[in-house]
Amino acid sequence: MRKQMTAYYNEIDSNAAEWLRQLIKLGAIAPGDVDTRDIRDVTPDELTAYTQCHFFAGIGVWSHALRNAGWGDDRPVWTGSCPCQPFSAAGKRKGADDDRDLWWAFFWLISQCRPETVFGEQVASKDGLAWWDVVQTD
Repeated sequence: MRKQMTAYYNEIDSNAAEWLRQLIKLGAIAPGDVDTRDIRDVTPDELTAYTQCHFFAGIGVWSHALRNAGWGDDRPVWTGSCPCQPFSAAGKRKGADDDRDLWWAFFWLISQCRPETVFGEQVASKDGLAWWDVVQTD
């Protein structure tokens, strides 16, 4: 039986990934591994050793916020802040037709691994609400 790790952080931006590593070293976020691969390259069996999985991890805001809310590092959870560009005024607002919409990849991992608790967020706009409709349907 494999040892249970605390956290898995998936972040493709190399600067954000390095920031995550430093925050882990400082103890500011849950200890774990930082994976810089595209979410589309992550397989469900690679995640079984982790208690928490944070996708599109950025600079560890979910881990930090969960700790501040009293959610222990040993309590299972998945989080995801899917790219907002397809749904924001700063992006092209193509929604699900934008190649940067990666909800489907996150949802596939969720459907395969079936975590008990998943938190996510998206921009607060008409387009972001359309994304939320898809998430609720899935």
